[in-house]
Amino acid sequence: MIKIIVGTNRKNAISKKIAVIYQEILAQQGAESEIINLTELPDDFVFTALYEHNGKNKAYNVIHDKIKSGSKFVFIVPEYNGSFPGILKSFIDGMTYPNSFVSKKCALVGISSGIGGGGIALSHLTDIFNYLGMHVLANKIKLAKIEENMSNDHVTNRLYMALLHEQAKMLIDF
Repeated sequence: MIKIIVGTNRKNAISKKIAVIYQEILAQQGAESEIINLTELPDDFVFTALYEHNGKNKAYNVIHDKIKSGSKFVFIVPEYNGSFPGILKSFIDGMTYPNSFVSKKCALVGISSGIGGGGIALSHLTDIFNYLGMHVLANKIKLAKIEENMSNDHVTNRLYMALLHEQAKMLIDF
């Protein structure tokens, strides 16, 4: 089962809408998936689940176990201040090192309100995943000016949809 990570804890985030679209694409291609939304993280997890507290926060452990059991991931990554959200980094830091991501595979989808499509954020995240031993699919999708390319929770840009379909197929075959 492919795990789709919504890379922000912002309520009503476009990242969640893209995750749902990606899940539909995977289903069309015969792949099962599960969305993991960082809004599900306990509010206090950075103080009760990381470092010396690893394994002690039951609510965090539920999400942690979903990640540990996965072998393929899609990270929907919004661009925040030229990188990815701090909540995503804290979430990654809470995973058991190095076993949570080593030798696993992922695809990255960047989204932004601006023209970059989250490219720098995806670069930063790729560096982290390489350090953790995760294999990152080379085809990284960058969805720029996302609000202008969506309507009623649907991506209206045909190129964007084609790129998402192509990447999903590549991830399945990865």
